[in-house]
Amino acid sequence: MRNILIIFSLLLSTIAYSQETATQLSLQEAINYALENNRTVKNAALDIDAAIKQKWETTATGLPQLSAAVDYQNALKRNVFVFGDQIIQVGSQHTLTGTATLSQLLFDGSYLVGLQSAKVYLEISKNAKTKTDLEVRKAVINAYGNVLLAEESISILNRNITVLDKNLNEVTKIFENGLEEEESVEQLKITLSSVKSRLNNTTRLRDLAYQMLNLTIGKPINDKTVLTEDLDALTLQNIKLEVLDTDNNVENNIDYKIAENDKTAKELLVKLEKSKALPSLSAFINGAYTGNRESFNFTNTQEKWFGSSIFGVSLNVPIFSSGMRSAATQRAAINLEKAEINLTETEEMLNLQVNAAKSDYQFAIEDYQNKKDNLTLAERIEQKNQTKFFEGIGSSFDLRQAQTQLYTAQQELLQTMLDVITKKAELDTLLNTTN
Repeated sequence: MRNILIIFSLLLSTIAYSQETATQLSLQEAINYALENNRTVKNAALDIDAAIKQKWETTATGLPQLSAAVDYQNALKRNVFVFGDQIIQVGSQHTLTGTATLSQLLFDGSYLVGLQSAKVYLEISKNAKTKTDLEVRKAVINAYGNVLLAEESISILNRNITVLDKNLNEVTKIFENGLEEEESVEQLKITLSSVKSRLNNTTRLRDLAYQMLNLTIGKPINDKTVLTEDLDALTLQNIKLEVLDTDNNVENNIDYKIAENDKTAKELLVKLEKSKALPSLSAFINGAYTGNRESFNFTNTQEKWFGSSIFGVSLNVPIFSSGMRSAATQRAAINLEKAEINLTETEEMLNLQVNAAKSDYQFAIEDYQNKKDNLTLAERIEQKNQTKFFEGIGSSFDLRQAQTQLYTAQQELLQTMLDVITKKAELDTLLNTTN
């Protein structure tokens, strides 16, 4: 009984430990985790596996094919020949034939095009996987940044509440001694209540942000995750002005590559329609054994089996289709022209998007520097108004305005820090320079 209790307590402690153990992740670790465990990424990887199988399936259609067949016939009522007064039954009561056929496609234009199409299909699947990886990476950065933003906001709000609690206590004592108006106490209570309400909301948003991050990287949403990055340090890491001077190189963009895939696929469709006007050639050889019995005794080794074999070649030559093949080829050519137009449009659009992303990124960096300066000024103004208020030469209304301005400046700076990180991720995605 004692051993059972010990084992039970060990199990409980193990479960409790596993529940408390948190996964610690840097941003890069979170990205790496997502690229292995995100469900969309897994599906994209499975699409590549399916494309590989599809490629082999297409290739195998032009390789030797071996098939076998067994036919059994029971002559319920046999044919007869009449010669004068004689009636002769034809055939056996039971007939069993086993046939093996080896066939080989010798030439088929559509098969050759199919081989090329299978390669393109595999390339499309790989590019789709790359695009998925890029989008997941960007989503992880956004989700990771939102968690850091929420955590930093909660930290700042708690510091603000500590300062406000202290101010409220001091003003309340001054009011109770008759040296301050009740309005000053009420103004501070309003400010404190507003900050506490914002803290409660931010705390709820932080919990949702963690769940979103877990969902994005492929963990159960309620798992405990601890982030090892710091919002300020991560912002500084993502300030790289040299990126703004890089060439656009939209040919490296995954959307451009996908548009190229589409153009290549349309070219192959034109080839496919043209190939339908070419002859196809195939050959086969088969061997068969036939047993004829008056009773069902095919396992009797004393009975004879009769062998046969056939070799054949089949040539199929398309001659006239009433313009059907020509119309299909022209339709495929039209779709190819559309794909070429779409590729040009994609190139121009991507150039515009890259330029816009560079502009947004540069503005995010400039706005970050500006908001840092604004926060310094807001802190100085709030401190001056606080000093004036407690010295009796400033009003509670002025103090509240200064505090509100400070809190706004704090949140604006945090938002610009997140903007620097996410705008850099957007630009990296467009330039395909995620490394």
